[in-house]
Amino acid sequence: MKNNNKSLLTAILLSLSLNIPIVVHAEDGVSATEITIGGVMDLEGRSSGLGLGMKAGIEAALANQTVAGRKVRFIAENDSYTPDKAVAATEKLIAQKVLLFAGNVGTPTAQVVLPLLEQQKIPALGFFTGAGLLRPGQGDIINFRASYVQETKAVIDAALQHGVKPNEVCAYVQNDAYGMAGVAGIRSALQKSSGVDTILTALDKIIAASGAEPERNNQGPVGVYTRNTFIARDGYDSLKAWEQQQGSACKLVVTVGTYEAIARFIAYAHSKNEPWVFSAVSFTGADDFRKTLNKFNITNRVIMTQVVPLPESDLPIVQEARTALGKDYGYVSQEGYIVGKLLLHGLRQLEADEKNITRTHLLATFKGQRFDLGGLAMDFTNDNQGSDLVVMTRHTNDKWLAMQDSTWSDWLDQQQKTPTKD
Repeated sequence: MKNNNKSLLTAILLSLSLNIPIVVHAEDGVSATEITIGGVMDLEGRSSGLGLGMKAGIEAALANQTVAGRKVRFIAENDSYTPDKAVAATEKLIAQKVLLFAGNVGTPTAQVVLPLLEQQKIPALGFFTGAGLLRPGQGDIINFRASYVQETKAVIDAALQHGVKPNEVCAYVQNDAYGMAGVAGIRSALQKSSGVDTILTALDKIIAASGAEPERNNQGPVGVYTRNTFIARDGYDSLKAWEQQQGSACKLVVTVGTYEAIARFIAYAHSKNEPWVFSAVSFTGADDFRKTLNKFNITNRVIMTQVVPLPESDLPIVQEARTALGKDYGYVSQEGYIVGKLLLHGLRQLEADEKNITRTHLLATFKGQRFDLGGLAMDFTNDNQGSDLVVMTRHTNDKWLAMQDSTWSDWLDQQQKTPTKD
């Protein structure tokens, strides 16, 4: 007992000398000298560009930062974009007693990780996914980014406004929770159109299919592929079967997948001389996606929605990210940087209010609040998602350019003139 008292006295004296708030019963992840944050992402697998980008962004935001005299440390574990590995990595970080998880990458991995975090009362902040299972989701979840529903709706609304018919909207997606989150977004965007009952019924059947990897090809205007694979033929054949069944061609193919898989699918469709316009959601990974499209000499008719400001933006947070990240700057790393700054905002609010750093106190700095994050508006007053920003861009060899209305007209006119193979 004397030794315990002596240790406690030593800790108190150290805290006083360093002006650190005294926390006798500290929260997990908070010591006298450190605040430890965990993250689980693909650092070694086929989508490692996404995980490495998020990790670089978060680390750049947290580099050399202290809150209430404590260093903020980020520990990232690899899951190779595989649910089983995500569970193991999460359990490892829980055992290390992190304060929260930030920047996890992926929907199928989040789907298995979130129940573990809810059970342990550990918050999830800024996960790299727009899936509905985090909006609002079970447990303590704080999202930065716009949802996949918002991303797909932006593209489909624009397509419909430029003359694309609902039965000319198709999809190529990953055959898991991520892909189905995208299909749900497509359904939401089409549901108010007329004459879409057959399409909605088919989409409902595809979404409702159960099992680890159910058969979803040849069920409607959707082609699917297996996560962490690049085989495009089956999904392509599914879309061609839909075209034949409906007697109408796909004009817009909404894709929901990872950069290599989607680029390979587009390349396969191009090899068949398909005149389709393709769109991709932000998770595809803008910089790796562009490089892979260039590798396959894809130069036209590819749209991508972004949920972070464009690199040429003059917002302070974009300029900060470019400076902090240097050669590692990109769309994904910028999102990681924003997530890191979002975390720091909450922690610094606790420091300013002289509150102990606990999960409950930290969550309260976001919930119901509205604030500015380096020029980027954050609004948590109505939900658990800070930003609704969606920007449509088009692919060029050098960069993603903001999409113009005239581009739609040019591409759709082009489709009428492009011959296709049987």
